[in-house]
Amino acid sequence: MQSLRRRRPTHPGELLREEVFPSLGLTQDKLAERLGVSRLTVNELLRAKRKVTPEMAVRLARLLGTSPESWLSMQAAVDLWDACQQPDIIAVKPLKRRAAEPA
Repeated sequence: MQSLRRRRPTHPGELLREEVFPSLGLTQDKLAERLGVSRLTVNELLRAKRKVTPEMAVRLARLLGTSPESWLSMQAAVDLWDACQQPDIIAVKPLKRRAAEPA
């Protein structure tokens, strides 16, 4: 089970920080207020230190007019890539399939 990507997918918080947040014209305090979360939560999300949860995906989707699935999909890509980088997971040996028994 090895990731085909050589680099880590973009964390949804990085996308928010680099592409979305600047165009909103909001401070982190105002964004937190609009999302109904703490400023710390927004700050950690924008710095890719916090994962997008299903609840946060719904909040972002409602605020930005997007789909919660898009935010969760981006987070899942990051999570899967991170998991594939762990040697203990990669070291798991797959089961061998038994030959088909005659009927």
